[in-house]
Amino acid sequence: MSAKIRYTDEAIEAKVIQDFLPPPEELAFREEGVKVTIALSKKSVEFFKSEATKHHTRYQRMIRRLIDTYVETYDKPLTSRPTRTARKGRAAK
Repeated sequence: MSAKIRYTDEAIEAKVIQDFLPPPEELAFREEGVKVTIALSKKSVEFFKSEATKHHTRYQRMIRRLIDTYVETYDKPLTSRPTRTARKGRAAK
């Protein structure tokens, strides 16, 4: 990286792009929450508390994000695939 940068007086091609950032009110949006009581293993809670401390966040928020990610992954409709049905006239063994 010993090469020197050479600057020129060439014309700059600039173009205006559409604003793609969401407005502040969308950034402040909070999804409606439902309070629940759940019993977790001591090992799990200690893990999340430890990780939350490392990342300067709250352990309950981490658990909530984990559950939300699980739901987003498995809430998608399954791809339709043909189901196998027993053929009629087949002898039972």
